[in-house]
Amino acid sequence: MVIIIILIILLILLVGVSLFVRRINKQTPEQPPVEIADDCCGSHAVCERDSLLSQTDQIIYFDDEELDTLRGIPSSDYTDAQISMLENVFYTLREQDVSGWIRSLQLRNIDLPLDIRDQALLIVAERREHTLEEWTKNNPK
Repeated sequence: MVIIIILIILLILLVGVSLFVRRINKQTPEQPPVEIADDCCGSHAVCERDSLLSQTDQIIYFDDEELDTLRGIPSSDYTDAQISMLENVFYTLREQDVSGWIRSLQLRNIDLPLDIRDQALLIVAERREHTLEEWTKNNPK
C-alpha cells in the first residue's frame, strides 16, 4: 500500500514538472535566427571589425604597399599624384574593409587627406549604426 502511494505521489510530481516546463516554453517566444556577416564573429553589439582602434601591431595590407612611400608625410604636403594614389585604393575597398584600412594606415604612419578621411569615417559610422540596429532588432531586452 505504501509503494502505491509513493508511486502516485511520484506520478503527480512528474506531471506537475512536465506541465511547468511546457508553460515556460510557451512563455519564451522563439527568436528568429540572427544573420551574422561572414566577416564578423557576432559576439559584440558593434563589430570589432568596424573599430578604428588597433588591437595588435600587425599591419594588414589591402593591396596598397605603394602607399608606404607616404609614411611620415603630412597630408597637407601631398602632391596630386599622391592623393590620387590614396583615392584609387580607397574607392576600390569593400565597405567592410574601410575601418581595417584606416587602422593599417595608422600603424604605418600614413596620414589621410581630410576629404578621404571624412568619407571613410562616414562609411565606418554608417556600418556601425547599421550593425547596432541589426543587433538591437535581433536582441530585444
